[in-house]
Amino acid sequence: MPTLTWTGKEDALRTASSVPFRLLEPHEALEGGSFGDPATTRDNLLIQGDNLEALKALLPYYAGRVKCIYIDPPYNTGSAFEHYDDNLEHSTWLSMMYPRLELLRELLAEEGSIWVNLDDNEGHYFKVITDEVFGRRNFIANVVWQKRTSPDARLKLSGAQDNIYVYAKNVDSLTTNKIEADINSSTQLKNLDNDSRGPWTSTDFTAMGWRPNQMYTITTPGGVSYTPPEGRCWANLEENFLQLVADNRIWFGKNCTSRPRTKNFLSESEGKTPWTWWTNLETGHNQEAKKEANQLFGAFDAFATPKPERLIKRILEIASNRGDLVLDSFLGSGTTAAVAQKMGRKWIGIEMGDHAVTHCLPRLKKVVEGEQGGISEAVGWKGGGGFRFARLGETLFDAYGRLNPKVKFADLAAFVWWRETKEPAFGGSLATDSPLLGIHEGRAVYLLYNGILGDWRPVGGNVLTSAVLASLPRREGPRVVYAEATTYSPASLARMSIVLKQIPYDLGSMPLLAEGALEFAAAATSASASAEASETQAKEGDHV
Repeated sequence: MPTLTWTGKEDALRTASSVPFRLLEPHEALEGGSFGDPATTRDNLLIQGDNLEALKALLPYYAGRVKCIYIDPPYNTGSAFEHYDDNLEHSTWLSMMYPRLELLRELLAEEGSIWVNLDDNEGHYFKVITDEVFGRRNFIANVVWQKRTSPDARLKLSGAQDNIYVYAKNVDSLTTNKIEADINSSTQLKNLDNDSRGPWTSTDFTAMGWRPNQMYTITTPGGVSYTPPEGRCWANLEENFLQLVADNRIWFGKNCTSRPRTKNFLSESEGKTPWTWWTNLETGHNQEAKKEANQLFGAFDAFATPKPERLIKRILEIASNRGDLVLDSFLGSGTTAAVAQKMGRKWIGIEMGDHAVTHCLPRLKKVVEGEQGGISEAVGWKGGGGFRFARLGETLFDAYGRLNPKVKFADLAAFVWWRETKEPAFGGSLATDSPLLGIHEGRAVYLLYNGILGDWRPVGGNVLTSAVLASLPRREGPRVVYAEATTYSPASLARMSIVLKQIPYDLGSMPLLAEGALEFAAAATSASASAEASETQAKEGDHV
């Protein structure tokens, strides 16, 4: 498959793997770090910080869990927006997007999709690099959204649309929904004969091919006779056609002299298949988005390039269901999170700038309190729910790959579980109140750290000794134990079907340990082993 090359690409290919894991901490701008119903605040998360580091921090908790991703990254137009650096050099823009796409793909569920809003400045280059990251066969469509209501007279050829590039994580597993037909925006849905079943549209009552029992003559109520056009036959047998006529499901035109057409009622429809041409009548436009922003933030403090809530509503209708998780890592003024909240989706929003506090936070608080702008009336939104507000904290590991002493057991447990199983902490089977984190593919995964056994001594609860092993929750079969060290020999561990993974050196926290860290690791292991050597020799065959 052809790929795109640009200055700095080799560095961009390594960026995602080199980004450090950071802790997520409650944001001081929100008292207690959460707002709204305590029972639902865990479902929704607003993060302030660099989105590359934030995406990496989310992996242990949400990898493979996100059903729909929508992002509206800087267009790289050369403009100077107050809230975004939209004047990035072309190669820099590509290098910025590539590692973010890699991490977004890891967070996406197998049946999920990503929707990326761009214009023509970088859109075509973006598609090539996304073909590389997601696989060309997983490209679904390029949605054309009519963002303007009239041409810009200042331009020689005024652009009317944005492009929304849609990719699946796995096209074979992708699930989408039909959309509800909107009788207010569709000229096709009418009720010309005042049918009690409501508005309808009509479709041709013929089919391709020639079938002898579907080649009969139809005489309309107005006395005009028709046979199927050349190369076609009627869509049904004559007896079925007569049943449709009796049930007033065939339309012969206002004068009852036209070729028969089948009536299809909105009230009986399961929805219509979405297509890639989205007019501003259906999904809003820039002026509508600006008006929504002005109502929320005031005319002098509105976000420069918001998207209308109706546009995000359409995307979430197609790509997600109630209770699904939605992610926007270029949250801007908070539109995606606001719409997701109103539509009963769970959400994660990431925004780097100050407007995470000045725009996103107050907007989402208003939504929880029942804000009635945008799509609120259309979806019956009256308020409710809640969310957490976090910021990026310190790194999980220091420059030498050693654990940050501020790391709590639950944080390391999530990281260990994800590293070992590739399953996320949220929505999975991880336990964070026991050294037995869970069972994965028949093997038990244990973590000895931070006094989980009530023993903080250097050679105590964080070291696998015979006494510690005997105190662990019992589990037959293969076991993986993460610990600082062990007093068992490799042969004894193998005999007990135990694989020891040393903290932090087997966590994959760094590609290459510095020489000082290697010496530190050796010294720590030696000290622990010496302290428990006699006990191990006496009990090294013990089993749980």
